[in-house]
Amino acid sequence: MMFRFLLAFSLIASVGLWATAPAAAQEIKIGYWAGGFSRGFCALLKADHFFERQGLSPEFIPFDNVNGPIKAVLTHSVDAAFAAPVSGTLSLSIDGAPIEIVLATLIAQESFVAVAGSPLKSLADLKGKRIGMSSVGSVSYAIVTTVLAHNYGLRPSDYIAVSGSEDSLLAGLRQGAVDVAFLRAVTLLTTPGGPEMKTIGTGVAEWRKMTESSGAPIFGVAAVHRAFAHEHPEAVVKFVRAMIEATRFGNRDPAATAATLRQALHLDAEKAAAYVRLWPDIYVASLAPDDILTMKEMAAIFHSSGAIQGKVPDSLYATAPYQEAIAQR
Repeated sequence: MMFRFLLAFSLIASVGLWATAPAAAQEIKIGYWAGGFSRGFCALLKADHFFERQGLSPEFIPFDNVNGPIKAVLTHSVDAAFAAPVSGTLSLSIDGAPIEIVLATLIAQESFVAVAGSPLKSLADLKGKRIGMSSVGSVSYAIVTTVLAHNYGLRPSDYIAVSGSEDSLLAGLRQGAVDVAFLRAVTLLTTPGGPEMKTIGTGVAEWRKMTESSGAPIFGVAAVHRAFAHEHPEAVVKFVRAMIEATRFGNRDPAATAATLRQALHLDAEKAAAYVRLWPDIYVASLAPDDILTMKEMAAIFHSSGAIQGKVPDSLYATAPYQEAIAQR
């Protein structure tokens, strides 16, 4: 009798423990570009465990090529890309790729810069000049070519496009191999030494001039494979919520964010603080109607300039995870 009682008690206890045990964290592979804007944000994501707090078990996979993460989504090498270039993502969707944008994540905070002693004063002076920029197919290339054409009447045949990485373009400026380069704000902040630079135009200002609006061009988006979104909808919502929380944390706690950047990016205190001051201008986490409108406007402008070919399907913009994520907060 006592044995049956103890057995029943142990079964009840084990069932109770099983019922109250936490669910296993959902594994998720996250691809990111290991340079530019992505690097600092990824450092914060890792250090403060934003994905883990949402019940995800992330594996971060870096890519040297800016388009690497979004291409890896297509092959299921990663489940999500958190800073995929919008131009490459638009182009892939036109080709029928089964991908979905779930967030706009990066603003294109880039500037046209020359060495301090350069005679160049404005973008109107760039005819016949050597302009350093990212390669064809990148967001930066599309922005440079479209704003120069629309705002200054300069076609690609009117200047020499020199493609390269941020570091190589900065080196080209210093060595006189290029006359002006279109560089990200964080690159100018975090690169040590060298001659002083002067800004002769910014991407955001030129974009607003071209579009006659107060909007800013979107550089990066978070995207997932449609199959992953269908099979793991709650994981996508958790991914989106983690991105939102990390973005807001950078704005809300600049001191802690600067400390993370100092350690992860090997910055001194002054540069880390300057980086964090740019945080609200660089990082976003939204997929509101205005964000979609901006990306559709970008697609139309890029199409008119030949930067992308074809029509972007509306199915690319998956708003449900974002709406659920902000509703659950």
